[in-house]
Amino acid sequence: MDILIYGIINSVMLALMALGFALVYGTSRIPNFAHGAIYVLCGFVAWFFVRSLELNYLLSVILSLLLIGLLGALIYRFVLIRVRGMNISEIIASYAIGLAIIETLRWGGFKGTTYTLPVIIEGGVMIGDIPVDYQRIFVVILGVAVVAFLWLFTHYTRIGLALRGMAQDERAALMLGIDSDTMAVVAMAFGCMLAGFAAIVILPLGNIVVEKGYDVLIQAIAVCIVGGLGSWMGAVLAAFIIGFAQILTTVYLGPQFQMVVAFLAIILTLILRPSGLFGQQKELEERV
Repeated sequence: MDILIYGIINSVMLALMALGFALVYGTSRIPNFAHGAIYVLCGFVAWFFVRSLELNYLLSVILSLLLIGLLGALIYRFVLIRVRGMNISEIIASYAIGLAIIETLRWGGFKGTTYTLPVIIEGGVMIGDIPVDYQRIFVVILGVAVVAFLWLFTHYTRIGLALRGMAQDERAALMLGIDSDTMAVVAMAFGCMLAGFAAIVILPLGNIVVEKGYDVLIQAIAVCIVGGLGSWMGAVLAAFIIGFAQILTTVYLGPQFQMVVAFLAIILTLILRPSGLFGQQKELEERV
């Protein structure tokens, strides 16, 4: 029972961490390797608003997400747009930005385990004989709500339909008058806001540490590769596969092997099925 409950919780958390990365790559084909750094940065920004400026928690969350979204748009407009289409350069540029953010936070003194965000709902409940705190239940509810919102947004709004069009066929979308760079800016801003939102709902379960940025990036990459680069729903399914695998590994081998599961998922997927479960890339045999 505890494997089922905490497997679902861990899977939803992984999906929240990865959706922003999947959205950016699916729309603009840019691998945002600053994703983990953006996640941690939003946590520290929210902490600054709540703890230092003593602003209302909801206002702090809104301001943090808006600032992170603006940062994402600026990163694309002034950096990534110049290397778009050059795959290695995109990875190097985005990773360099993420590294600069993390090291700047470290240099600024944001290190250690003294930084925490307040939980949204305190207390817990017994599900059967398994104790589960309300914050984790809240994470699951918000995760389902975010996935539902993304589906509705990409099916019933003009911007969402334009993003879907870019993801499915960029040339056809350009012929219909959809501006590729504008959609990439929107995707980057929205993707960074999703990463920030994940941080705000997940980080209250522990401390805010800069090293978490690397872990989140690896987890997001693993989920997106297994699900298929460019597939948002594939990322959700892959999050459940990896999430349950990590919980089983924790129960039977120990928590120190959780990241090993993510690395193994990346390696095995690239060997056995390079396009992932629902990827739009061609299989190895077709490429050869």
